[in-house]
Amino acid sequence: MARIIGGIGASHSPTIGYAKDTGKQADPAWKPIFDGFDAVRGWVQDKKIDVLFMIYNDHITSFFFDHYSAFAMGIDDVYAPADEGGGPRDVAPARGHLGLAQHIAMALVADEFDMSFFQGKPVDHGFLSPLSMLGDAEGPWPGSVVPLQVGVLQLPIPSAKRMWRLGKSLRKAVESYPEDLNVAVFATGGLSHQVHGERAGFLNEAWDAEFLDLLEKDPQKLVDMRIADYAVKGGMEGAEVIMWLIMRGALSDQVRLVHKQTYAPSVTNIATLVFEDLGNAPDPAEVAAYRAHIGHELEGAGALSGTYPFTHARSHANFRINAFLHDLVKPDHRQRFLDDFDSLAAERGLTDEEKDLIRDRKWIEMVRRGVSFFVLEKMAAVLGISNPEVYAAFRGETLEQFLATRKVPMKYSVAGGDKVKAMDKA
Repeated sequence: MARIIGGIGASHSPTIGYAKDTGKQADPAWKPIFDGFDAVRGWVQDKKIDVLFMIYNDHITSFFFDHYSAFAMGIDDVYAPADEGGGPRDVAPARGHLGLAQHIAMALVADEFDMSFFQGKPVDHGFLSPLSMLGDAEGPWPGSVVPLQVGVLQLPIPSAKRMWRLGKSLRKAVESYPEDLNVAVFATGGLSHQVHGERAGFLNEAWDAEFLDLLEKDPQKLVDMRIADYAVKGGMEGAEVIMWLIMRGALSDQVRLVHKQTYAPSVTNIATLVFEDLGNAPDPAEVAAYRAHIGHELEGAGALSGTYPFTHARSHANFRINAFLHDLVKPDHRQRFLDDFDSLAAERGLTDEEKDLIRDRKWIEMVRRGVSFFVLEKMAAVLGISNPEVYAAFRGETLEQFLATRKVPMKYSVAGGDKVKAMDKA
């Protein structure tokens, strides 16, 4: 069974990555940054941490305002460094833990958190600045990660209380995962800073010290604070420290402070913190009940004949082919699909099996494999094939046989313009 060994808090300022990438370990002005992360790295190694649940916010790099979620969890097996404008950092990609990520995803949705999930997205300094500091001269940190991206840059954002409650659910989720894992919950962001407007450069070291003390001894006071209170005390961007309440909420009431350090050389008060969890092992009966709770909504759906629930596992295993077909919404991709399928498919890295499935229009085989119907619908529209023709193929019927089972024998499609008019006349 997985166990939460403790919690880590760390700033994620780009200052940290800059210091590492430019080799400033021995520079007196920068050395305190490395000293803090040395302590974190030592604890992670000593406790043999297998997985870090990484709580961070993206800085409008992989997540933009065209679709901005409060909580977006990674369900991928690798997280590459993002290009934030000047090229990506030269650091190793992080390795994801698929099983734990998918389990936590199910648990948080079962506990009525409105989650979103991501794959195929790189991670920026919010994630990589602290994580890259856990590597040493032998290479990057060898463990795996589960990322949780929290949307804190476009108001309104979740409250401190919501973060705390998510942490409570996270603890139950981790402890109900059957694999034997040592897990640490790693919260990033802060401390006090503001990087926009005339208040840019604001710091409040007294508040930072109070925040860290309350986080250890009286987190409820932090839970009861409003976002505006955090902004007044720690700067508008410094309000992101509410993410640390997810970490603290995932720990038991009793923790042991292992390490705490702050250093405010410039714009951000850079912090590192380690709590060791002193809680008891969970009750086996409660764990069993929680596992049943997680699976309750979908129990039995997988046994329905001719039904293939589109789970995170199926989504991840078929992300490449689903992405290829989804891009048929782009005119250039769509035209190349029709005119030069083989070279386009090769450029996108499709396997021979995936090429054959698409080329030979093996509709039911694609669904059984894990291709979403809603990208097959787009493929059909591009090829001038109506939806009922696809449904008929799924059932092993001709179009006429399928339409005979309907009250009205009609054809339709998601195609538009001349394509749908031509289809209607066919």
